[in-house]
Amino acid sequence: MSMLQNEKIYLERLVAKCAIKVELVNDSFTELKGEIAGPPDTPYEGGNFVLEIKVPETYPFNPPKVRFITKIWHPNISSVTGAICLDILKDQWAAAMTLRTVLLSLQALLSAAEPDDPQDAVVAKQYKEQPDMFRQTAKHWTSVYAGGPAKMPELDDKIRRLTDMGVEEHNARVALSSYNWDLERATEQLFS
Repeated sequence: MSMLQNEKIYLERLVAKCAIKVELVNDSFTELKGEIAGPPDTPYEGGNFVLEIKVPETYPFNPPKVRFITKIWHPNISSVTGAICLDILKDQWAAAMTLRTVLLSLQALLSAAEPDDPQDAVVAKQYKEQPDMFRQTAKHWTSVYAGGPAKMPELDDKIRRLTDMGVEEHNARVALSSYNWDLERATEQLFS
């Protein structure tokens, strides 16, 4: 039995406990689809986040390549590409680590961001300087992209005002999120 097949058994046991899912995209164990639930008491609560996991032939000696497919507003995850800044996916990887370690670490990252080591500088700045605005924005993105429960009519209205001007909805959301939901500044940025 291969190391990855062994891990799959452990992951299946883990699913029931931590709201984590992993499935094969193909039969070769090189490409997996992961899913993690947003942790309780975070802006991500109630959301389901899909991950792309590419396992190199050199695994477990080299880390898997992981990125968020689901759009997310988080200092350590690119709001554009889904790239993740997490030390165990880079220089702190050890051969003893598993896909289970990675998924649990990502779930922990959603609970405790590292804004001083950001992947997305705009999000990190908002996280540090305007924590309430950050939480509101992250909840909104969770609702829209990850099926989270929070509905925010005031923010939706600002997006609608920009889409009425011909701006694509996601671009309107990014501009507003980046400018702390200041409609005037977001409009200037979009039309300058």
